[in-house]
Amino acid sequence: MRAFRIMAPLTAPIWDEVPEPTPGPGEVVLRVSAVGLCRSDLDMQEMAAATVEPAGWKFPFTLGHEIAGEVAVLGEGVDHLSVGEPVVVLPASSCGQCWYCLRGAPNNCSNAGSGRGFGEDGGLADFVLVKNARDIVPLGGLDPIHAAPLGDAGSTAYHGVDRIRGSLTPESTVVVFGAGGLGSFAIQFLRAVSPAFVVSVDMSTEKLALARELGAHETFVGVNDSTLDRILGLTDGRGADALLDFVGIDQTIAAGIAAVRPGGKYGLVGAGGGRLATPGEWFHLLPRDGEVFTYQGSTVSNLESVMALARRGMIQSPVEVFSPDEIETAYGKLRDGSLRGRAVIDFVRS
Repeated sequence: MRAFRIMAPLTAPIWDEVPEPTPGPGEVVLRVSAVGLCRSDLDMQEMAAATVEPAGWKFPFTLGHEIAGEVAVLGEGVDHLSVGEPVVVLPASSCGQCWYCLRGAPNNCSNAGSGRGFGEDGGLADFVLVKNARDIVPLGGLDPIHAAPLGDAGSTAYHGVDRIRGSLTPESTVVVFGAGGLGSFAIQFLRAVSPAFVVSVDMSTEKLALARELGAHETFVGVNDSTLDRILGLTDGRGADALLDFVGIDQTIAAGIAAVRPGGKYGLVGAGGGRLATPGEWFHLLPRDGEVFTYQGSTVSNLESVMALARRGMIQSPVEVFSPDEIETAYGKLRDGSLRGRAVIDFVRS
């Protein structure tokens, strides 16, 4: 079968021919319908062997971790799925047995240094092996093209919203930095599950227009020298009750933490490589009596909640669709930030 693979560290991926996978006990093979592309796919092309091989990554491997497809082959012992059933897959691998997994936090799994599309074969192929059937969620009538990004961009954004929504009231203001793939979902989840006033901040006016369409109450261009003043002006000088940063560069981290009111919450989700570059002063810059958190990935419970919202028509999944032959074009638009929504590779109608 065809598969889009990183053949060695620090190299660009290529289409290759590989054998079709065969499931073992408890495993499932899916015929791939659609795969969303993620900025981490670009980051992985720049990771040296010394960085990733200690975590269990093996080269070559197939990219793609936002996967929707149909059940093709069931391994022994898998009896809750049926051949031909449309499904979506949670990207993060987990062992199911460690301290974190047993307490409902598989995204923190102690034994998950690699996963589908991260050092193991992912979904940019005709078929994909899912080693743990518990990571598979039925589509329930959703279009796989729009459902594929829900597995990662959707569920990861929901995880962040779920961390803050219990403290939100009709008086609350939540600021979302970044209106791209994850940020656009976070805006919708905040509108669907909270009474908060939602503000979207992005450098792209096109993405801010989409944020408005998806429910943001207020939008403005940033992050820049005026961002903090704009947020303080919207909150009577108090600052944001919560801020979710889906960018994660120096400027957004500094502005985000400064913009959170005492007792508020700042969540760092974007992996832009930034830092709070104020040695010796960081303690005094954090929101007093507040919460600063970060995380990666999500849980099956998060994905189930996202799928329920999507099935009820309460969220949209904006996408740009490409064929497998157009994958370089899709990654190019992802790289230069010109996508409107998530890039999805269509393996069925190509």
